[in-house]
Amino acid sequence: MSDRVPKVALVGRPNVGKSTLFNRLLRSRKAITDPTPGVTRDPIEADWILDGHPVKLVDTGGYKTEGNDLDAKVTAKSIAKAKESDLILLILDLMELTAEDEEFVRLLRPLSEKVIVVLNKADGMEREALMADFYSLGFSEYLCVSAAHNRRIDELEELVAARLKFSDTVVEAVEPDLRLAILGKPNAGKSTLVNRLTGLDLSIVSPEPGTTRDPVEGRFEYKGSTFRVLDTAGIRRKTKVGENIEYYSVNRALKTIEESDVVVLLIDAVEGLSDQDKKIAYQIVKDGRGIILGMNKWDQLPKVKNQVEAYTDRVRFLFPILDFAPVVPLSAKDGTGIPELLATVLKVNRQLHQRIETAKLNEMLKIWMEDIPTTQIKGVIYKIRYLTQVSTMPVKFIAFGNHGRDTPGSLTEYIINRIRKDLGFQDVPVELEVKGGTEK
Repeated sequence: MSDRVPKVALVGRPNVGKSTLFNRLLRSRKAITDPTPGVTRDPIEADWILDGHPVKLVDTGGYKTEGNDLDAKVTAKSIAKAKESDLILLILDLMELTAEDEEFVRLLRPLSEKVIVVLNKADGMEREALMADFYSLGFSEYLCVSAAHNRRIDELEELVAARLKFSDTVVEAVEPDLRLAILGKPNAGKSTLVNRLTGLDLSIVSPEPGTTRDPVEGRFEYKGSTFRVLDTAGIRRKTKVGENIEYYSVNRALKTIEESDVVVLLIDAVEGLSDQDKKIAYQIVKDGRGIILGMNKWDQLPKVKNQVEAYTDRVRFLFPILDFAPVVPLSAKDGTGIPELLATVLKVNRQLHQRIETAKLNEMLKIWMEDIPTTQIKGVIYKIRYLTQVSTMPVKFIAFGNHGRDTPGSLTEYIINRIRKDLGFQDVPVELEVKGGTEK
């Protein structure tokens, strides 16, 4: 085994418990589990620490011999992941060996040296006698487990560690410079964009809305920076979210906001900014993450003079909370606008992590307060006397004034706008809290 991080893939037909075992090994609910067959579609990769060593654990979509075009894509991706992995855990249902299982075994035969057969749903000792029925498959190692009941999971981990033959060199997982999430409504082109950015066929692209369910992670480099990019499930209005699987997919997608530095809210430029896009944007701004409006399918719009400016003005008018957010036209399909998008991501990330010294802030505050006429409402004069930055990402400032939280919004907005304009925070959410004065 070389010093690179080894990869272990969980493969098998739908509903044998791959995602349940994946979550059990990781000791977290990383993959969506549901009795509905075929919940997992795109392969999901996660960092797994095994016997003190980093491992990439991969949950794959279920193998099917029959089905539609999407099923065929899921199957092809599962087989590809098996081939590129260092070790394959073939998950079978101990209670049932099907013709579909046997067909999958035939495809895995050339890879048999790196296969461990994991017979799942061995919920009690009496079931383990059924293991003999599987010896005819011809593999060298079998193990009965119950992912749902945590039976013999420790033995499986020991077996995997022994097969990987870790070197004495501990490989440190490299943290990305920038965590980028792609969010938006179904069919906005998120998976196409992630595949374009990574140069890999990471996410299944299909005209069927809601193809992506679990967040799909990939990595790429651009101008010396390492990116971790997440493709997420399309987010629809709550009234449109009918099945449990989609409910959990949407929750996972929203959770990726917290785990990201910058979010590209991908919008179908032909359809325009929807109410649902606005709600997603509000959550991103609330969490203090960078947000970029990626206007996908720009190539499908009729060519009009000053089209980008007009489109940006319309976005600002319809949704003032995004008056700072950069708007980038692009086509994920043909690659136009991608360099501009990534340059904007880097710029937004720099602003999110920028910190201004308190002395500099208060020098500027003095100038700003001199530039504005005295703020007086009903005979009361409001002043901001001191300003300090308390955090980056979210970019937050605390001001102290003579009337604390009673300070009028017009004055706080003025200070925020000057912070953006004069201190280089033009493209990110800025929060300002005013304290002091009448506060107890």
